[in-house]
Amino acid sequence: MHGPDENKRPGTWTSSLRSLLSLVMVAMLIVVSATLVGLDYRRARSAAIENAEANIGGFVSRLVDRLGVLSGDTSALVSLVASVANSFLVPPPERMNDKVAVLREGILRSPHIDGVYVGYPSGAFFQVVDLESVAWRMALDAPRGASLAVRSMERDGSGKPVSRVIFLNAGGKRMLERRVPPSGFDPRTRPWYRVAVDRTLPASTGPYEMAATGNLGMTIAQAHHGNAKIVIGADVMLDTITDFLSKERLTEGSVSFILDAVGRPIIHSDRAMMNRIMAAKDKGDPISPAQNDPMIERIRLHPPPPGRTSFVDVGDRTYLVIVTPLESELLLSGHRAVVAAPLDELMAAANSTLVQGLAVSGAVVVLAVLSALVLAHLITKSLNQLTASANRLQDLDFTTPIDVPSRVTEISMLNSAMNRARDAIFTFALYVPKELVRKGIESGHFTGRVARRQEVTALFTDIYEFTTISERHSPEEVVAMLSEYFDIFSEVVAAHDGTIIQFLGDSVFAMWNAPVADERHAEHACRCALAVEERLRAFNERQKTRGLPEFRTRFGIHTGTAVVGSVGARERLQYTAMGDTVNVASRLEGMNRDYGTTILASGAVVAQCRDVVTFRPLGSAQAKGRATALEIYEVLAAEPVAEQEAGAQTGTAA
Repeated sequence: MHGPDENKRPGTWTSSLRSLLSLVMVAMLIVVSATLVGLDYRRARSAAIENAEANIGGFVSRLVDRLGVLSGDTSALVSLVASVANSFLVPPPERMNDKVAVLREGILRSPHIDGVYVGYPSGAFFQVVDLESVAWRMALDAPRGASLAVRSMERDGSGKPVSRVIFLNAGGKRMLERRVPPSGFDPRTRPWYRVAVDRTLPASTGPYEMAATGNLGMTIAQAHHGNAKIVIGADVMLDTITDFLSKERLTEGSVSFILDAVGRPIIHSDRAMMNRIMAAKDKGDPISPAQNDPMIERIRLHPPPPGRTSFVDVGDRTYLVIVTPLESELLLSGHRAVVAAPLDELMAAANSTLVQGLAVSGAVVVLAVLSALVLAHLITKSLNQLTASANRLQDLDFTTPIDVPSRVTEISMLNSAMNRARDAIFTFALYVPKELVRKGIESGHFTGRVARRQEVTALFTDIYEFTTISERHSPEEVVAMLSEYFDIFSEVVAAHDGTIIQFLGDSVFAMWNAPVADERHAEHACRCALAVEERLRAFNERQKTRGLPEFRTRFGIHTGTAVVGSVGARERLQYTAMGDTVNVASRLEGMNRDYGTTILASGAVVAQCRDVVTFRPLGSAQAKGRATALEIYEVLAAEPVAEQEAGAQTGTAA
């Protein structure tokens, strides 16, 4: 047992909370002066915040206007070419002069456009490029004095691919024509072609780094009205947006950036951060906000309400932040613009006023004020830390130790008690699934020995020939292998909104739709089994390299009604599910041996998720101990989540 004074530090003094509260009387000495100073500060602070909110609102409006101008200008050019320029209905080299004239005029009028091009269903390609870009000049080895480059990819009379580049001067006259080796480029495989083909309205792709120039840009494309298989595209450079964010800052420490729909940074006002974003795009691996910018990570995990200013703490600073969804017609639609200004910089003038007011209040009460502030800080800081620690214990978070040193006896005793409670709960949590307890508390189902009937999806697994594996290896080796094996199940089941009810030997019993409701429980169970199977392939590869046996796992999945709840003795309960549904899932797992399969599901599972999961029917079968036959299916694959969501959105639009 720990004594009440065990956490006291040597050589420190402690006092009771009652003694500290008596010092509140000191504050009475400064009531009048503090009231006056506080009112002045509040007025100055409110004025500074209102001014900052107005400036931020204007900044965001100008940003949206710029995006609107870029989007409207570019889409207008693309739509014009797609609707009235009939010269593009035939592939190059036919009507080359007409094609060049139209696209040259469009590029000259739109300096933010990097290039305009046309892709044909035959694989032919035609492009006009602005050579103001040094990168383009170097990539094409442009001659001195060239203003535009015309790139075409076509086929000659014998069907062989022909690629050439024509250079034009500022007046539009030809300077040089150069044949280049075919690159194998096929416009029909490019995202801008696929997203726009057969569409009557412009569509956008990106943002991404331009292959030739290295600049950040997007593409606006549209199918030609005369032939929906011919697609016109234009690359829009976003440098003006980057420069705008970098130059227009409310204060020295202000930052602004644009996040995509999943919280990844696309454009940032900080040049160094922008370089890291672009470098990550080069590698094909989006930059991780958590490793580079705590502000981005804070906004991603805890987004403030859109369209309203909020106070956000990042590190030791508080920021005034506004998050605005971008609703432009094409460019960056669905992204979010974030502007954050440090509150201390915004409050510089207000803080100066506060200092002057405190000086006027007189030196008589300065000592009392400082003493009261220090003592109040000690109390509130310790209590806030203990409150945060209690909240972490409620969430079953044991990673952060509870260390709240205090000179107050009661707080020191409370810190010791909470540490003992943390140790006890941590030990208990090793034997009870934390996620099960957390979900049960959230759902309100853990209220004693109570069970109810409800629909669930049960999943059972078993390792093939595990008894033989156990005989050939020491218990220590078996436990080590099983621990890593169960870690995979724990991670994947939690990621698919399921709950592991029990580890029994080498078997796993997991359940969906209880204790937390899940409308897609059958689908999530199938996806979980497929994901575990994928993870186990890598696990078994590691096993082979270590000279250890592979774990071949069988799965059984069934959906039906079960009795779900807490059962057991008064002082020892277990949350579980019982009934035919659970038994059938267990039987299906064992039936894999008869069919030579890995994952078997019942017809009840198929009925709920056949539109997103691929099954192979195996006919009817008689489960052991069951009177009626089952329709048996093998689970083969699941539709990717992104495609599933896209299909759902298309169905809604229709």
